[in-house]
Amino acid sequence: MELVPTIRGHIEKYMREQNLKLQHFSDITGINVGTLSAILKGNRPMSMNQLNQITSVMGLEKGYFYESYGVESFIEFSPHWRRLEPYLYECAELGKLDCIQQVITHVTDDRSYIEELFDVAESFFARGLKEVALILYECVADSEKYQHSERLALCQYRIFLFHKTLNKFNNLNAAVKFEPYIDKLNDEMQLDAIKDLANLYATIHVWDKVLELAEKLEQRVDFQLTLRTNRRRNKLRIAHYPVFSYKAYANLLKATVSEKRKQYRKALKYTDVYEDIMDGIKNPTEEEQELIERFKGWAEGNRYLYTLLLGDFDMLDDYLNYLDANPKEILTAFVYIVKAANQCSYDIDNALDRFKNHINDIRIEKYLKGTYNEQALNLRYIRLFYELAKYKLNQNQIQQGIEHLITSFERSVSSNDDMMCIKCIDLYGKYRNHASKTQEEQYTKLIDKLSVPTFQ
Repeated sequence: MELVPTIRGHIEKYMREQNLKLQHFSDITGINVGTLSAILKGNRPMSMNQLNQITSVMGLEKGYFYESYGVESFIEFSPHWRRLEPYLYECAELGKLDCIQQVITHVTDDRSYIEELFDVAESFFARGLKEVALILYECVADSEKYQHSERLALCQYRIFLFHKTLNKFNNLNAAVKFEPYIDKLNDEMQLDAIKDLANLYATIHVWDKVLELAEKLEQRVDFQLTLRTNRRRNKLRIAHYPVFSYKAYANLLKATVSEKRKQYRKALKYTDVYEDIMDGIKNPTEEEQELIERFKGWAEGNRYLYTLLLGDFDMLDDYLNYLDANPKEILTAFVYIVKAANQCSYDIDNALDRFKNHINDIRIEKYLKGTYNEQALNLRYIRLFYELAKYKLNQNQIQQGIEHLITSFERSVSSNDDMMCIKCIDLYGKYRNHASKTQEEQYTKLIDKLSVPTFQ
């Protein structure tokens, strides 16, 4: 299909219909008459600015000719970066991802502009244009798949970040694909990559991997701190956070793994370690002070959690006062408060009543919107309402317990969380005869949504 004359054909038709001479059209578009003549004769390529000027004069929406322009300039003829770069930015601005995909797939065949395309992808990434950046990263990665380069590793890291979803299997697939590239990243960037990978494995309950990555992260930090003495102190930092904070985070991860293994005293020891790291920072900057306060806040909250899980409810009122001052911790806290109450058959009705508005906000997802780690909060949401269901059922508040159970089950199904689906189904089965007609209908619909891979 010949598309080279298509744009010229539209222009010439418009000029005839409007009875415009070349000079007049030149005047109203602001394009030199000689340049315009060469473009219409096919002797000179059209720039993006010229295309936009002409499109505007013709009364058409910006981007009307972009698909044709992409084929004409970059597929049927050899691309030139001076025109290709602005084309990518203009298409990104208008969300014309199909145009970008079509052109980039062709352009990367000869590897001529791999470095430039990577730089543009990084620019899009920095501006939060994730979908278009992903197209470029995937094309660059495919072109460099046999190069084993740092650029390839960084592409894979960006792709990994984009591919994290609320779906357990998508996350596992993203983790497995990315992990082999970590060691090819810049030494400091490895700290962020290991942290992000460990966080993802935590959301899908692979605690052995979380512990392995936590230990790897701590080793990398020790190596970076050793190198510091041989570096210029004003060297630009590549890691997202100050290096010392990753060692604290590694121990926070270890504490989390210990808690999952019901090793609560061990979890408390790791909590002491990361708090001690923060106490050891002298003359902190404003950024460092913010991190110190964040970790110390986590340490305080987690000590309450682990103490509760050890069966000590004497400090529950202190913990609830802490939550009043730290409302962002309520979702995580109540997962453990209710879990501990279930384990110890302890009455926490007063605590639930005190925070009932917050829990209702969580149920309608006010606590999940726009968060930096939606996967982790999604898991906590599932666990909170599962534990609430157990608590209410144990209290013989059957209808409310089943309502919480269906809330947990619904999110487990949508996330393909097989373990939690099984736990919800098992618990529902014990109380099914007490479910209302509406609850039974909701449960049946969720069962029908379960895909076969969920239980493979």
